[in-house]
Amino acid sequence: AKPIWKTHYSRLTMKALAFSGPSASLVKVSGKARCIQAPLRRCAIHRIPAPQTCDALPSKGIAQRSSIVCKVAQVDNPQVQALEKELAKLRAENAKLREELAQYKKDAGEATAPQASTSAAAVAVEAPVKSLKDALRDGIAWPSPNEPKFWDRAPRSEPMPPLASPPGSVLSTERDSTPMHIVHITAEMAPIAKVGGLGDVVTGLARSCQARGHHTTVMMPFYESLPKDQIEGLKHEADIEVPKGYTWDGQMMNGSLKTSVYWGRIAGVPVYLIRPADWNTSNLFRGNRIYGGSYNEMEAYLYLCRACLEYLHVSGQQPHVLQLHDWHAAAAALLYWAVYHETGLWRPRVVLTIHNLDNTGECRQDEFAFTGVPGDWFAQIDKALDERTIGHNPERLNLMKGGIIYSNMITTVSPTYATEVMNGGAAGWLRSTFSREEIRAKFRGILNGIDAVEWDPASDPLLAANFTAQAPEGKALCKEFLQKGLGMNVDPNKPLVAVVSRLVPQKGIHLIKAAVYRTVQQGGQFVLLGSGHSDGVFKAMAAGEFKDHPDCRLMIMYSERLAHLIYAAADVVLVPSMFEPCGLTQMIALRYGAAPVVRRTGGLADTVRDVDAPAAAGGPPANGFVFDGTDDNCLYGALDRALSMYKNKPEAWTQLSLSNMAGDVSWAQSAKSYVELYRSIAQL
Repeated sequence: AKPIWKTHYSRLTMKALAFSGPSASLVKVSGKARCIQAPLRRCAIHRIPAPQTCDALPSKGIAQRSSIVCKVAQVDNPQVQALEKELAKLRAENAKLREELAQYKKDAGEATAPQASTSAAAVAVEAPVKSLKDALRDGIAWPSPNEPKFWDRAPRSEPMPPLASPPGSVLSTERDSTPMHIVHITAEMAPIAKVGGLGDVVTGLARSCQARGHHTTVMMPFYESLPKDQIEGLKHEADIEVPKGYTWDGQMMNGSLKTSVYWGRIAGVPVYLIRPADWNTSNLFRGNRIYGGSYNEMEAYLYLCRACLEYLHVSGQQPHVLQLHDWHAAAAALLYWAVYHETGLWRPRVVLTIHNLDNTGECRQDEFAFTGVPGDWFAQIDKALDERTIGHNPERLNLMKGGIIYSNMITTVSPTYATEVMNGGAAGWLRSTFSREEIRAKFRGILNGIDAVEWDPASDPLLAANFTAQAPEGKALCKEFLQKGLGMNVDPNKPLVAVVSRLVPQKGIHLIKAAVYRTVQQGGQFVLLGSGHSDGVFKAMAAGEFKDHPDCRLMIMYSERLAHLIYAAADVVLVPSMFEPCGLTQMIALRYGAAPVVRRTGGLADTVRDVDAPAAAGGPPANGFVFDGTDDNCLYGALDRALSMYKNKPEAWTQLSLSNMAGDVSWAQSAKSYVELYRSIAQL
């Protein structure tokens, strides 16, 4: 007979074991296993034919069968009496054994109910099981229509049912064999010093390289506006004297500025925060926002570059790589090679990352002297002279150009944007610099990723309901939550189009405006979140024909919390940029299961593949809708296709959404590419 339970349950002494035969059991008799079975050919003890000698009852349970004693054995025999005592003991052991085996099977995930029972008490009554969508819905704290700033409060009254995070949600576990020390110098860092995508990139790249085993540090201004309670372990590290130029009676004089260096962690990354020790004598980085304080920004970021290098020098640090982000940090490349490399800070090599060539840091020569170094050191055409000002009085420097010349490697944030810079018009007046062979040889385009820990729909605490490609039910609830909160029609059948963007000419203002009208006309809904110096047209629309419109909300503001809710709710995310070095919006949209509608440029071209374009053999799947051109009709061609698929091909749309959720847009591959670049120049 075959055993019901697995015989490898070795921690128990198996004194009795039920078998799957009609009514069989084993008992231990004088140290030997004997079978009591009914009907049996012979009595288990006396070997007498069972029909003549055994009262065993086939229908009884294990404990009862264990107590069966052959009539012939019922004699005043000490051996038999000992057997009876042992059988009584066995009954108790059997009961205990059954409890332990039941617990074992429960722990192993096996069924624990008896294989057969006619008792009503043994019948398991299963309670109704809620669907995941119902379980998610039950805990949502639904907003009332037009509830003020509903996005600033907790979206749930009960904890979220746990969901497994999709691929790319966890930082890479791949470790590099040779750790390096990488220092980022930057004006922004997400989440607490963020204005645009620059801050997201710095945090995402630093965290990803740290996860690969490298020592990453960020150096940035200690803006007065930073929320100090969000800086983990904040402490004063040191005060140092930083060489600095001052304007005195119309003349530039050299001196120093006492500078305080603080240490802490932001988003898990070690950070040095730099500011003047006494804000009463210098107002650099004072104010209630990141940019636009009452101080001279050019002076502030030149001071930042000098202060970062000075602290690395006096503290004895020798990082392998200095990664400088945009024009704010570009002067550090000039100062490093002109001042610090020969005076003790010998090991670093310099990488300049260009996030956007729209602002390149035009600087007067006398302004550069705020660093304590004369500007005329770099006022040559093959160094940092801005050739647009040749013959002017005075001629000017350009910090981005100087950073390009003085860096060991230059990166930008997508392969297509790199091509547009070298071969198209994206370089602008710097095209002559990028035409030089030595510059082209050290220029790379590495696609950004997104911080897949912060932007994870499976665990995002700001959402009314989490979701993944494997459990997508929460996305519909997020859409309903946003519709209710913004006072819009609550209709799952209306495609929701979203724009989350700075409202500046680069972002295609006229196309965003056209999309608002087109979406509503086509029976969809539109939500805009953003601000900028070109937001006037949308303020007028919000106060006029779209005021209290049931299918349109134009939010001329910015809130990171509301942005999370919009991405989670959106069916379509529109990014019609005139140029876009990389763009994070479309990648966040993909992560949250939306379909991007984008203009083919820069990083948008690298990350979005049109659903109606011929599929490349073995290539990544199509994930959105792409258009060329800059007029309204070009936009309509892509937007209309997206709205039509949503309304007329729901199954295809669902598959597109799930495929997008399952894709990997994290920093994993990009960080690996950066590490390879660092290693190619580092002094290891």
